[in-house]
Amino acid sequence: MVQVLETSSHKIQEIRQRQREFFRSGQTLDIAFRKRQLMGLRNSIREHEEELLRALEKDLGKSEFEAFSNEIGLVYAEIRHALKNLKRWSKARRIGVELYLRPGTGRIFPEPYGSALIIGPWNYPMQLLFLPAVGAISAGNCIVLKPSELASHTAEVSRKIIESAFPPEYGAIVQGGPEVSRELIDQNFDYLFFTGSVGVGKKVMEAASVHLTPLTLELGGKSPAFVHRSADIELAARKIAFAKYNNAGQTCVAPDYVLVDTAVERPFLEALDRTITEFYGARPRNSTAYGRIINMKNFNRLETLMNRTEGKLFHGGERDSGELYIEPSVYDNISWDDPLMEDELFGPILPVISYTSLEESIRRVADGPKPLAAYIFARDSKAASSISRAFPFGGGGVNSALLHVASHKLPFGGVGSSGMGRYHGKASFDTFSHYKSMLHQPSSFDMKLAYPHKKLSMSMVRKIFS
Repeated sequence: MVQVLETSSHKIQEIRQRQREFFRSGQTLDIAFRKRQLMGLRNSIREHEEELLRALEKDLGKSEFEAFSNEIGLVYAEIRHALKNLKRWSKARRIGVELYLRPGTGRIFPEPYGSALIIGPWNYPMQLLFLPAVGAISAGNCIVLKPSELASHTAEVSRKIIESAFPPEYGAIVQGGPEVSRELIDQNFDYLFFTGSVGVGKKVMEAASVHLTPLTLELGGKSPAFVHRSADIELAARKIAFAKYNNAGQTCVAPDYVLVDTAVERPFLEALDRTITEFYGARPRNSTAYGRIINMKNFNRLETLMNRTEGKLFHGGERDSGELYIEPSVYDNISWDDPLMEDELFGPILPVISYTSLEESIRRVADGPKPLAAYIFARDSKAASSISRAFPFGGGGVNSALLHVASHKLPFGGVGSSGMGRYHGKASFDTFSHYKSMLHQPSSFDMKLAYPHKKLSMSMVRKIFS
């Protein structure tokens, strides 16, 4: 493991002060400047692309295909999208105002917050650090990135990328553990963007509240996948398996469990069994397409759950602590009270719950914390629409799983305990922008009747506002 050297408190304070001064210089307000920074970031990533691929393989066992498609490629696409649309996003909007404010016009224009702190997670240590950074840069902010110390190899390459692309007074990276994150939050940055667990997210929000720092929290939760009796079973099995076992299940929007109609439960399980073997072979540990658990702590957590469950192992179950390997596993005969249903699994374990009453299953989901994602597989469009509207969740798909996060045009984010705020594409620009509203009236206009020393009759007031 790469040693992560923690940045001192004095150094963090120095970075914060230098960025404050740089932002006040006004350079980041220039659209051409922002575009140059985005292109500089893209070029630096390209220069370190091979190092990134190796680092992601060392940290999480990611294949080259998975590392590029899930992490690096998405950042390239986000930069390209921002460069294409930045000028349009940045324009002030002219708004018509009410009759009683005329002659006058309203204008709304986006302005950057200042210096944005972005704290990334370990499961997608490149994508989930750099994707919000693209939004922050596009909106005209300075940035400080804090990568996860658990994905130490990727954190080190990320440091090289940022230091090559930017001067520290504009873009900096700070390494270290939870103490460093707390020190950063205490510096009263102008915006805070955090991706991680619900538990840590609560602590981050509490710390940010001291300075009333505006923030976005991208968290997680138990995201369900519904397999309706009308579903294309083979399609559902393929898409759920892909979404669940990508990155060895360590994905915040992976299907955490499956709710399947008893009428199609057996065909679905059999299709899932065939699909997993098709994707990863008879021995997934030998597959270059299948990843590993991040560390021993998380391996032990998952193994304990596998030992505690009262469900029946249908597929997989093999594990090896030496390799941090857990085979893609499926458990059926799962009850709502099973240990696998207590918290988000965040690993390659898929509980399957069969139902006879769709309404009762929906009620059980609705009674729990609001999930980050939900997926519905059904040929019956009315049933799919009904399920998708029956309870709140961050986002998801119908006859699709995971891929909604790959769109620049679909804002991504949680609701309730699964997070707050959204990003991707224009939504990223919006998140890192304050929209300032201004009313412009001509200097020749004086609304004399509204002043205290003038008498505006109640009949006139009622007529104006009614």
